[in-house]
Amino acid sequence: MEFEFSEKAAFQQYFGAAHEMVRRSIKEFVNGEIMPHVDQWEEEGAFPRELYKKAAEVGFLGIGYPEELGGTPGDVFFQIAAWEEVMRCGSGGVAAGLGSLNIALPPILNRGTDEQKQRFVKPVLAGDRIAALAITEPGGGSDVAGLQTTAVRDGDYYIVNGSKTFITSGCRADQITCAVRTGGPGPHGISLLVIESKTAGYSVSERLKKTGWWASDTAEIFFDNCRVPVENLIGEENQGFYGIMENFQVERLQLAVMANMTAQLALEESIQYAKQREAFGKVLTGFQVTRHKIVDMATLVEVSREFTYRVAAGIDAGLNRVKEISMAKNFACSVSDQVTYDAVQIFGGYGFMRGTVVERLFRDNRVLTIGGGTTEIMKEIISKLIL
Repeated sequence: MEFEFSEKAAFQQYFGAAHEMVRRSIKEFVNGEIMPHVDQWEEEGAFPRELYKKAAEVGFLGIGYPEELGGTPGDVFFQIAAWEEVMRCGSGGVAAGLGSLNIALPPILNRGTDEQKQRFVKPVLAGDRIAALAITEPGGGSDVAGLQTTAVRDGDYYIVNGSKTFITSGCRADQITCAVRTGGPGPHGISLLVIESKTAGYSVSERLKKTGWWASDTAEIFFDNCRVPVENLIGEENQGFYGIMENFQVERLQLAVMANMTAQLALEESIQYAKQREAFGKVLTGFQVTRHKIVDMATLVEVSREFTYRVAAGIDAGLNRVKEISMAKNFACSVSDQVTYDAVQIFGGYGFMRGTVVERLFRDNRVLTIGGGTTEIMKEIISKLIL
């Protein structure tokens, strides 16, 4: 029996004609609105707020969201196609900033009221408001269950005190989906509140200076007796930890895709450079050591991407894929670690210079094993499910 492998056929297991239409549309948006300015935005440490509105107008922000809220429903591969094309701008910061709504809005969609969805989801999808997720605290890191920001009930309000840090889009977010402690210690005392930036007592730090993701504004947020309406509570009081855990799966998928695309771009840059760069009288691809290095890079990228797609398909089918998405994130990040490292090595001194894409990819890559749950946390989750 003969078997034929078709890369196009394999790709079409996940992406059909409609997905490719979305991909082309986002590609045009990226080429027209992002690529001409991305280097400048990287140096400035932020991209213009108007980019959210432009992203909404081409449908990017609404992909995967309900039509009645201004979105365009579809399976998870519509979002993956869009994420991949935005990552092709070569700036993880731009992708992370534009994508902050995808970790801020799902708890409201999954557990919020219809009124909350109209107030806090619809204007974000329209590009009129910026949404961020606020979980991490200065003293907590990955210890979500140990968070210290408090929300004490006072009639029709919660009085919120504490702080959050490393918040993507935190400097200019109009609203944050915020984890607070409304009960006792541990995971069962946590709730989720939508806190608006105009709330008295709400303040934001200057943009935090980071190793990578320069174009995403990242902030520390402070709460000093912020009076937040009880009607902003998402779901039930003291049940927020479950909403956070649900949300992490979306975030980890998004980060796995980002890692795969970071590696893919580094691979493409390496191939192009190795075909042109001459050393000792021949191009780099004339050396077996370079060819084999690139082969190893390409193999890792292919395997990681296919595994991520397979896990995404299971999530989209409603299957429990907590173990698998944790594995996919870890594997994609380890691949991106290796491929971006090798890309810089292939470029040599030029790979260490500001202004080359692989230098930025190398820097941007480093946060991926930290955000959305560290590699170590992922391993703990996986171990509990297999041991």
